[in-house]
Amino acid sequence: MSQPRNRWITGSVIAACAVVFIYFFPLFHVVPLGQSDAIEKSESSASGETFEPVAFVDQFWKERLIPGSGGAVDAATLVAAIKQDPKSAEQTHGHRAGLGSVYYYFVSGTGYVVSVKNNSIGLSLEEDQTQVQILLESGPIFGNSVRDGTGLLDVNNFANSQDFNSVSSEINLRIESEVLPKLRENAKVGMKIRFVGCAEITDEDTDLNPLRIVPFIVETP
Repeated sequence: MSQPRNRWITGSVIAACAVVFIYFFPLFHVVPLGQSDAIEKSESSASGETFEPVAFVDQFWKERLIPGSGGAVDAATLVAAIKQDPKSAEQTHGHRAGLGSVYYYFVSGTGYVVSVKNNSIGLSLEEDQTQVQILLESGPIFGNSVRDGTGLLDVNNFANSQDFNSVSSEINLRIESEVLPKLRENAKVGMKIRFVGCAEITDEDTDLNPLRIVPFIVETP
C-alpha cells in the first residue's frame, strides 16, 4: 500500500509544480482582437528605432501635403454652405479625426485683404470687400488644424501618440517659420491673396463666422 501512496504523492507534487510553472511562465498569451497590431508597433518602437518628426514632415510636406491641396473645398462654396446650414455643411465638407465634437475643414480660395492685425489677416471673398469672411491665422500656431484637417494622416499609422503629436508640432513650426512671415510682410488692405489651409472647429459660434484658417500655402497673385 505504501508504493501506490508514494506514487500518488509524487504525482500530486509534479502536477502542482506544473501548474505553478505554467502560471508564471505561460505557454501562450490571449490578446484581445485588434490589440496585436498595437503590441507589434510598441515592440517596433522599443526596438531602438527613433522617429524623426523633422524628416517625416519634410517628406510629407513635399510629397503629400502640397500636392494634396487640390482636394480642398472652395472657400466661397464652403462659406455659402455654412451660411445656409452649418450642420449640412459639416456633413458634406467637414472631416472628423476622432469621436469628439471637434471637426475640420480643408479649404482653398482667393480673397481680398480687409484687415491686418497682429495675429490674423481678415479676407473678404467678394470684390466689394465689405465683410470679413475668412481669418487667416498669422500669429503663433497651436492645435492640430493642418495635421488633422487634411485627412492625409492617420494616428493608427504611428507607433504611439507621442510621435503623432510631434508631427503636429513640427507642421506648426514650419508654418510659423516658412509661411506666416511672408503673409505678415506682404499683406496690405485691398491685396488679393490665394490661400490653402485648414480650419479647426471647436466652437461654431466663434470659429465659423468668420472662418478661422491656418494656412500652409499663401500666394499673392
